[in-house]
Amino acid sequence: MTMAEIVIRKAVETDEARWRELWAGYVDFYRGSVPEEATQLTWARILDPASNIDCLVAERDGQVDGLCNYVFHDSTWSTQPICYLQDLFVDPRSRGGGLARQLILACEEEAKKKGAFRLYWQTQEYNAPARSLYDTIVPRSSFIVYRKNL
Repeated sequence: MTMAEIVIRKAVETDEARWRELWAGYVDFYRGSVPEEATQLTWARILDPASNIDCLVAERDGQVDGLCNYVFHDSTWSTQPICYLQDLFVDPRSRGGGLARQLILACEEEAKKKGAFRLYWQTQEYNAPARSLYDTIVPRSSFIVYRKNL
């Protein structure tokens, strides 16, 4: 892999096709399925400046190779918002080149700009490569996530 310059930027309308490819890879990695209408709505929200959902993309040599979808939400523990980094995915062919780390750090900067008091994310226990990266950024929380689909 060449050491080309990495550009982290907000997603724009012309990124939709590549975002959808990366999104599909992300959903497949987590053995999930997302209805098309949810994917369409997510993309529309990313482009809507009034939405609490946003997306950063990592670009190398003019090719978008990573995405970071994040959400701002209120908290009962603070007057400041919280930033939830909900989805992080790098094209498997581009892993190991720092894209994921740069996306996380750029998301942190976006959270600071919005006055968030916390940035958080989660991953599956079996995602050892991601966890090894995350452990270099921040210690793991002691919280356990319980989730019930309705």
